[in-house]
Amino acid sequence: MHIVTTKVYDMSLRKTLSATGAVTLDSNIRSLTLPTRHGYRRSHHARDPTKTNAREELVQGRRDASFNNNKISIDFEQTRDAYQSKNTLELLRSLVVFKLCSYDILVDKNKEITDLSRKVLGQKMFEQFMKMTFYGQFVAGEDHNSIRTLIQRNQAYGVGAVLDYSVEEDLPQDEAERKEMESCTSLSKRESAGIHNQEKFRPHQKFGDQCKGVTSNRTYFYANETKCDQNMETFLKCIKAAGGSSEDGFTAIKMTALGRPQFLLQLSEVLVKWRRFFSFLAAKQGNEGLEVLEQKLDLERLQACLASLGAQGNIQSCFSDGRLHLSGTVDILDWNGLIDDRMQISDLLVVPNLQRGQLESLLSKFTEEEEKQMKRMLQRMDVLAKHAVENGVRLMVDAEQTYFQPAISRLTVEMQRIFNRDNAVVFNTFQCYLKDAFDNVSMDVELSRREGWCFAAKLVRGAYMYQERIRAAEIGYEDPINPDYQSTNRMYHRCLDYVLEEIELNKKANVMVASHNLDTVKHTLKRMNEMGLAPTDKKVYFGQLLGMCDQISFPLAQAGFPVYKYVPYGPVNEVIPYLSRRAQENRGVMKGVQMERDLLWKEVIRRLTSGEVFHTPAL
Repeated sequence: MHIVTTKVYDMSLRKTLSATGAVTLDSNIRSLTLPTRHGYRRSHHARDPTKTNAREELVQGRRDASFNNNKISIDFEQTRDAYQSKNTLELLRSLVVFKLCSYDILVDKNKEITDLSRKVLGQKMFEQFMKMTFYGQFVAGEDHNSIRTLIQRNQAYGVGAVLDYSVEEDLPQDEAERKEMESCTSLSKRESAGIHNQEKFRPHQKFGDQCKGVTSNRTYFYANETKCDQNMETFLKCIKAAGGSSEDGFTAIKMTALGRPQFLLQLSEVLVKWRRFFSFLAAKQGNEGLEVLEQKLDLERLQACLASLGAQGNIQSCFSDGRLHLSGTVDILDWNGLIDDRMQISDLLVVPNLQRGQLESLLSKFTEEEEKQMKRMLQRMDVLAKHAVENGVRLMVDAEQTYFQPAISRLTVEMQRIFNRDNAVVFNTFQCYLKDAFDNVSMDVELSRREGWCFAAKLVRGAYMYQERIRAAEIGYEDPINPDYQSTNRMYHRCLDYVLEEIELNKKANVMVASHNLDTVKHTLKRMNEMGLAPTDKKVYFGQLLGMCDQISFPLAQAGFPVYKYVPYGPVNEVIPYLSRRAQENRGVMKGVQMERDLLWKEVIRRLTSGEVFHTPAL
């Protein structure tokens, strides 16, 4: 049996940025290997066992009747309040745009129709037409100056902004695929079979166009480091605009805009494998089928199992400084803590492949230039977070594809550890259409509680479903998406309930319910009533897209909730790709949900019959 020295990849934002001396894992550990989503830094204090059951005790002893006199009750069919921020022409525009979005042929051929309209009308008239219709409905303006009026108008009615500069490159499919393949492949060209043995984390040319099959989210393609610096500058301007135009605003950022995707791809594979190795060891000890936080490894049995795999030394030496649960067992967060700031960037994780009977590297060796690229990505993230704090703005880190997301979530947690000590500055995003969404949420909540920082999350259903499903089927790995919409709804509510219970237990937690689903909003209000959580606590936020679901956003704001609209902006021609996906998303929504159009018509008729047809919004 080979003896393997495990040196590890630096996954600590703080360690990398400070460029302090490298420290490696305890030399007694020789072959700790394989799998998880996060490599967390553990708290250096023993966990208090009295807190372990606090959630269960809280749920069992909830004071159902204590808050009967302060229940939250909102009428989502009261159109006067819902649409008071809109003039009548804007209501009519909404009706026209939503109706057009329900026609399949217009949505499917939107690019061809857009190109034809530009040729027939000319550029100037085309831009004016777009501003009167789709652009005017879903985009706030062309730059941070032109969006200020709309943001301040919404602010007057209690609705804040999540600014999102939505400019994208409208690349031909072949060029998009070429750029993505180049950015996800090592410059050293040393892609041996052992380095990426999971097909999910290999770049595949057929799925190189990240825009394909995506709704809502904008997409970035890596060109070079200069382009990444330009993206950072764009985000900095967005942060400044958010700070100057609204109170307690947000700016949305995407990690793939800040660096070479190859780094995210490789880091994600390491994290996933590390977690899977823990699951493998837990199953060996009879923990299969338990919730991820309930799985515990007995140290003595863990030592014996690792020895049988070829490890040498005493595993207990890694947990000898009081960081374990008092029961003396190792849970997933303890395990993840083996990947922390003691790790060195350029070293490799080396693991035994039990099927092949040989040792394999988890990562290819970075070239000197690639290592510099990775450090620059972490530095850009740090600059953005510091700038957000200085301007009184929060950062919303968008979720991306599952082959990038483990690394994105890990790096977001690193920022939260630094910047969320006293209040929530950095928000992570969890896509609840994923099968492992609840595990991811519960682990981050527990980690934040142990380490004493503010958990902050945005819960969404997800934007990459079609792309993810097709990719999994074509390449041959398990579909990461829940089997149907009902399953996704159950997952969303399960994750939401868990975070709400944490807010009740620990007022440091925060959640944004980013949903257009009225049932989910009502579920949130019902659970808050049961827990006695008030809107004025400002721990539960709501978010909807600009131009959609005003009948949900504005009544919530008037009830005292912190409510935010995702506010895209950018030049007309450069946000066309975003508008194209907006039309595709609305097709599904508008064909299945008639309520918003009915309420819009109801308000138009009310204004016509009550003499308020020339209603002018405040500001």
